[in-house]
Amino acid sequence: MRIRIALALTAAVVMAAQVGGCAGKQIAGKARAVGEIDAGTAAGIPIDNSRPSGPKQGVEDAKFPVENADNGEMDRLAMNAVSDIYDYWAEKMPAEFEGQKFEPLHRLVSYDSNGKAVKVCNTSTAKLVNAFYCSLDDSVAWDRGVLLPMLDKQFGPMSVVTVLAHEMGHAVQFRLGAKSNVNRGTPTIIKEQQADCYTGSFFRHVAEGKAKHFDINVGDGLNQVLATMFFIRDPAGESANKQGAHGLAFDRVFAFQAGFTEGPRRCAKMDQDEINSRIAEKERSAQDKETNGQVEISDKRIMTKLEESLAEAFKRTGAAMPKIEDNGAKCADGSSTPPATFCPDDNVVAIDLAALKKIATPPKRGEPGLDTGIGDFAAFAEIASRYSLSIQKSTGASLEGDKAGLRTACLTGAWAAFTVDKTPDDGDAKLHIAVGDLDEAVAELLLEKSLIAADAKGKHVPSGFARVEAFRVGYFDGDKGCANQFS
Repeated sequence: MRIRIALALTAAVVMAAQVGGCAGKQIAGKARAVGEIDAGTAAGIPIDNSRPSGPKQGVEDAKFPVENADNGEMDRLAMNAVSDIYDYWAEKMPAEFEGQKFEPLHRLVSYDSNGKAVKVCNTSTAKLVNAFYCSLDDSVAWDRGVLLPMLDKQFGPMSVVTVLAHEMGHAVQFRLGAKSNVNRGTPTIIKEQQADCYTGSFFRHVAEGKAKHFDINVGDGLNQVLATMFFIRDPAGESANKQGAHGLAFDRVFAFQAGFTEGPRRCAKMDQDEINSRIAEKERSAQDKETNGQVEISDKRIMTKLEESLAEAFKRTGAAMPKIEDNGAKCADGSSTPPATFCPDDNVVAIDLAALKKIATPPKRGEPGLDTGIGDFAAFAEIASRYSLSIQKSTGASLEGDKAGLRTACLTGAWAAFTVDKTPDDGDAKLHIAVGDLDEAVAELLLEKSLIAADAKGKHVPSGFARVEAFRVGYFDGDKGCANQFS
């Protein structure tokens, strides 16, 4: 986040949304896909963490020609993934796109970016840590030496499937052409959003138990897939109009969820108008570059600005605003949901600033996992989530249970939209959201210990998929969206 006087941040979007009675316009964009958000499901598929995620046991490996393969563990994983993706599109393409038959790729290539180089798409694979689709020779290639093992180690084997499903999504675009609303001149960001969406549609097929080689549960398993989208996001501050732009995690997770929920025809509808209405990927301002969109959470001035921002966002509710106190995140009765706790008897949000500072410390790019720290907005949003419980209490809403957790995530998203800087040149000395902050929210929401989507007792919503959806409803639709979904 930033303060426009001495600390820098840039606007992430152009319009502000309503928050629990706060003033402002709604942010343009589609908040969610079809159906009600259910805390115990991912778009209607029940969460069952006892169900395995990963390669199915006792299933024969796929066998088909792959150039330069060593037939080791990574190649077998990739080949099985491609086989299941082929099966999916052989069924779905004719069913969803006017009977068009899916044709397998002309070329599949495995390589080791640290080994002997081969040529794919007129490019040497030497030191090319990547997986990609090339329309020139209708090929998909993957780096079995560095990229796939790294993904597998950090996020598990389904992350490898995720990356290959994305690349196959580009092959699907190439085959569909106008039916997918793309051509050679289509901006990269549209193609990439569609490919993420097609990936989501394939993963629904896997989650429904229809894939031959893989299975996934829609709790922890799907959270890991969404975390993979976080890992392979673009760095904050790049333009969505840039050649090669893929989108921030907030953008990529949206596209994946749209495909998972609504299927491949939804993906084909993604166009420039939609991207313009909702994309979070923006260039940083010159000021923002100085601080990289981060502020010092332990600075008393920053905490004062946070309290002012929350009070202003919720002032039209008429509620008595809670105080934020650094007391170890404990209420007078001993209850605690560290690192931030709503104490209803005293109308206080108790925080543990030292613990929040750890959350607010962003990881270095490429650091494993999300527990090493996330960024300042993740910490601010955890405080905001507890603050919103005070507002909910004033309306008589229940503060316990999954609906309360979803409502809390939604109102936190609405507050985030309220902080969007509509006039970045005015110098209003207020706290504003930075490019990349929404990714920090996604990262926190996918944690098992997420507080943004937790009730007053700290019980988080079981579905990470639903947590992200609820936050996004608040961000795009404001308090009205929260009231409609979670009253």
